[in-house]
Amino acid sequence: MSQHQSRPSRRRWSITVWLIVACCAVFVLDSLLTPSLPAQWIFLSQRQVMDASTEGASFRVSPIEPLRSRTANGRVVQAPRGSGTGVQLVSTVTGGREVVVAERTYVGTPFFQKWLYFSTSTALVTWSKEFGLRGFEFWRFIGFQFCHANMSHLLFNMLALWFFGPIVEHALGRKRFLAFYLTCGIAGALLYLLLNAAGSAAGDLFGPGTRLPGFLFNNPNMPLVGASAGIFGVLIAAARYVPNATVLLFFVIPMRLSTMAYGLVVIAVATILFASLGINLPFFSLPTENAGGETAHLGGAMAGWYFARRPHHLSDFFDFLGRFDPWSNTRRAKQRAQSQPGVQAEVDRILDKIRQHGLGSLTAQERETLRQASSH
Repeated sequence: MSQHQSRPSRRRWSITVWLIVACCAVFVLDSLLTPSLPAQWIFLSQRQVMDASTEGASFRVSPIEPLRSRTANGRVVQAPRGSGTGVQLVSTVTGGREVVVAERTYVGTPFFQKWLYFSTSTALVTWSKEFGLRGFEFWRFIGFQFCHANMSHLLFNMLALWFFGPIVEHALGRKRFLAFYLTCGIAGALLYLLLNAAGSAAGDLFGPGTRLPGFLFNNPNMPLVGASAGIFGVLIAAARYVPNATVLLFFVIPMRLSTMAYGLVVIAVATILFASLGINLPFFSLPTENAGGETAHLGGAMAGWYFARRPHHLSDFFDFLGRFDPWSNTRRAKQRAQSQPGVQAEVDRILDKIRQHGLGSLTAQERETLRQASSH
C-alpha cells in the first residue's frame, strides 16, 4: 500500500455546515459592531407635508432620529441603534416660525447588511437627489443570502438548512450543491426584482394605488435579506429526492415532505396575489406585509424545481472562470468530462435512482461515483 493510500482522509465540513457558519458569522459580527457604529440608514421615501416651492426659501434638514413607538402600557421606547425606522424632517421658516414641509423615512440596518442587502434600486441603475447615480451592484445577488433581520429569522432558516441541506448535498455533491443553493438564491432575487420593477413601472404609468395581480408594490429601496430563497430551493429539491419522508410541521404535525414543500409554495403564491390586489381575508390571515420575501421564496422554489431535475446544468455555474483562465479547475473538469463521456451518464443514472428509490438504495460503488463526481 502506498503512502498516499495509507494516509487517513480528513473529515471535511459539508457545504451545508459552511453555509450555516457563514450566515451565523455575518449575524454575530453585525451584532457586535452595530452598538459601536453610527446608525446605517437607508432612504425609503419622502412624504410632502406642504408646498415647499417658495422661491428663495431656505430649508433646514434635521438629523435622522429613530422612530419612537409606544408599548402596550403606553411607555415610549426607541429602536436599537442601527435598526428600526428613522425619520428626518425638512423645515423652513415661514411668517417667523419654523414649519415642517417634508418628512423622509429611512430604515436602519447593521453594518454588513448595508453593503450586502438586495433591493430593486441597488440592482437597477437609478438616480436620486439623495444618492446620485447608483445601481448594478451585482454582488448583492449573493450577499443578501447571508444576512438576516433578527435572531428568529436566522434560527428558523438555519434549522431548515440543517435538516434538508444534507439530503440535497448528498444527492448533488459538494460543488453542485453550492452552485444549486446560490443559484436558487439568485433566482429569488431576480423574481423579486422583476415583479417589483413591474409594480413600480405600473404605479408610474397608471398612478398611485394601482393594483395588478402578481405585481409587487414594495418600495424599491426596501432591503431584502435572508437565506430563505435558497432554502426554498433546497426544500423543493429534497421533496423530489425523498418525497415520502415524514416531517413535523411546527415540530408537532406529521406530514409528507412533498406535501409540506408544495404547501409552502401555494402559500407564497397566495400571499403575493392577495398583497398585489390589496385583499385581506377575514377568515384566514396571510403575511401580506412580507410579500417581497414570499416572492423571493417563490423564485428560489422555481429554480429548485428546475435544477433538481436538470442537475447537469449546474456545472455551468463555475464555468465562466474557465472560459478565461486556461489553468482553472473548471476547464480541467470539462476536459476530463469530455475524455470520459460515460461518467456524466452514470451520474445522471444514479440521480434518477435516488429520485425513484431514495438515497438508501445506492450501492457503495454508486456512492463513491457520486463523491468523485462532486469533488471536481
